[in-house]
Amino acid sequence: MKPLELYFDFISPYAYLAWHELHALAARHEREVLPRPVLFAALLDANGQKGPAEIPRKRAYTAKDCARTAARLGIVIAPPASHPFNPLLALRVASADLEGEPRRALVDALFAAAWARRLDVTDARCVAEVASAAGLDGPGLVAWAGTGEAKDRVRRMTAEALDRGAFGVPSMVVDGELFWGLDSFANLDRFLRGEDPVAGKAPWASVSASAVRKGSEG
Repeated sequence: MKPLELYFDFISPYAYLAWHELHALAARHEREVLPRPVLFAALLDANGQKGPAEIPRKRAYTAKDCARTAARLGIVIAPPASHPFNPLLALRVASADLEGEPRRALVDALFAAAWARRLDVTDARCVAEVASAAGLDGPGLVAWAGTGEAKDRVRRMTAEALDRGAFGVPSMVVDGELFWGLDSFANLDRFLRGEDPVAGKAPWASVSASAVRKGSEG
C-alpha cells in the first residue's frame, strides 16, 4: 500500500491539528503517514496568494476556528510565540533522514513546541533541545539543517508539492489524489474506502469563465 503523504509547514495551526488526526485515519486504512515538510510561503507565492495570517479578518477568524476545532478534537493548542514566524529551521530539521517512530517523534515534538508549548522554533538552541528531548541528536540535527543538502531537500519537497497541485497546507496526497485541509478528511476517508464520487475527474474543470475579477487579469 502506498503511503499517505502529508505536505505540511509548522507555521500552520491547521497542519498541527491535521498531524494529530491523520495517523488514526491512515491506520484504519493500513497506510503509513509520510511527512513532507514544505515552505508554505513558497506555495502562496507560486499561486499568487496571501496567507491567512496576512489578512486581518481571516487571521482573527482562524485563531478562533482553530481553538474551537482543537477543543472539539481534544487537542491542546496555544497561541505560538510569534506568528507568522520563519519555519525554515524546523522544516529542515524535520526533513532529516529518519524513519518510522523517530521521524514521527521529531515532528510531534516540533509541532507541540510551536502550538502547545509556545516555544520559539526559530531559535536553534530551542529546536536542538526539543529534538534532544524526543530522544534524538538535537545539536546534530540543527547542525545538519544548516547544510546545503538540508536546504535543497525542503526546496525539492516544496517544488514537488507544487507539481502535484498543492496550493496550501496541510495537503495530503495518496494514490495520486490531492486533498487539502483538515476539513477534507471525510472526503479522504471516503476515497480510501473506494467510494470517491469524483473518481479523479474535476466536474467543472472544462467550464469557461464568463467573468474576471478586477485586478486578477495579471
